[in-house]
Amino acid sequence: MKPIRILVVEDQAVVRDGIVTVLNTQPAVVVVGQAIDGLQAVELVKETNPDVILLDLAMPRQDGITTIPKILEINPAARILILTSFSDSEHVYQAIKAGAIGYLLKDVTREQLMQAISDVSTGQPSLPPSIAMKVIQEINHPTQVTYTDDPLTPRELETLRLIARGLSNSEIATKMFVHERTVAKYVSHILDKLHLANRTQAALYALDKGLTSSEAAQ
Repeated sequence: MKPIRILVVEDQAVVRDGIVTVLNTQPAVVVVGQAIDGLQAVELVKETNPDVILLDLAMPRQDGITTIPKILEINPAARILILTSFSDSEHVYQAIKAGAIGYLLKDVTREQLMQAISDVSTGQPSLPPSIAMKVIQEINHPTQVTYTDDPLTPRELETLRLIARGLSNSEIATKMFVHERTVAKYVSHILDKLHLANRTQAALYALDKGLTSSEAAQ
């Protein structure tokens, strides 16, 4: 398999060097660029087309929250993993709402970092339980509930439950006895109907609404 191409975005030189040093010891990844702020990150996304953007939040000139939608405007399929020291609910929620699909704190172990990068590179959400709970607590808008106007089908509900369990499209297809392309359509319909940006938001929505068991969706 080809190594995962990583863009590291971190303004503190010592921290950035440490992250890059760790990543350079891992054969599964390759660092294709380093940025010191959001403005430089956007330019390097254009130049390097990374698989995963490892993004800090607090940076000069342009912070991480502002940078996320600018990256997604260039590449809607970009996979953004936040690596920050901010653990408060507001930062977590804003980052996920903006389009990040993973969120880690800088005190994670090397193994946790590599697992998160691996998950995010395949489009899977990566949120430690404590971080996921913070986001769930912030989800309180009625606009999320759209069943009355455009209800999810039973197959879409089943797909949503499996997304919340962290399964990939391939794994969901196996469990539902359908083609992976069919699952991709279900996922697209779910995001459209619930007005969500990505799988991470879909998983958190399912957890918040109690849709993680078969009985809940019946």
